[in-house]
Amino acid sequence: APIGAGRPVGLQLDSYHLDYFSTKVHFGGHIVAMYGYDEQDAYLVDTAAQGGSVSTGLAGLAKARAERGPMTAKHRSFTITAPSPPTSPQDRIIPAIKSCADAFLNPPIANLGHRGIGKTAEHVPKWLRRSDNPQADLSRAATLMERAGTGGALFRNLYRDFLAECAQVIDNNHLRTGHSLYAEAATLWTQVAGLVAAAGESGDAKNLTQAGSILHELSRIERDAMQALSLI
Repeated sequence: APIGAGRPVGLQLDSYHLDYFSTKVHFGGHIVAMYGYDEQDAYLVDTAAQGGSVSTGLAGLAKARAERGPMTAKHRSFTITAPSPPTSPQDRIIPAIKSCADAFLNPPIANLGHRGIGKTAEHVPKWLRRSDNPQADLSRAATLMERAGTGGALFRNLYRDFLAECAQVIDNNHLRTGHSLYAEAATLWTQVAGLVAAAGESGDAKNLTQAGSILHELSRIERDAMQALSLI
């Protein structure tokens, strides 16, 4: 019904079943926007790494939405409705930033937030030994960090720019500190992705050791950034 009314619908699904993913890996936390369909195919907007606007068979989409396992959400869909009249952005910005900072600083498990970055720093030097095909696996991990996932530089670039826009309407030193630190973090995540990709290509574990060192630094930088943002 929302699509028929011209409103895109967000879907959480397992990317394994989508036709346009050439690499078949289960990931149940993938989110797309669906804007149309016909008798055979669904029309979606996905990440830039997949070319943006894509299509996939309805049968595969149904499997992707119904998949069970880590990070899946069976048949989750959602739409976005703006309040009328719209709320002032200034009234929304500070609570949103503080909520994000609190979630990052107090993750429920050690795989998330700054603790997760620190944990990755400990494990990344071992990635060559953990993979049967490190050239493909590490290249894929680097792509997710840089262009196709919410981790790594892709998210930090987005959040850096978001904080810069916020700073145009809110005069706050803590906000400017968070923006500066996320600009630094974005650059370092690009370096990590490059080192992971180089390790896959060369098989040289020194690249992963260096990546681990940078990740330790990133854990500290992002913790400091979110501590500053929690104080705005």
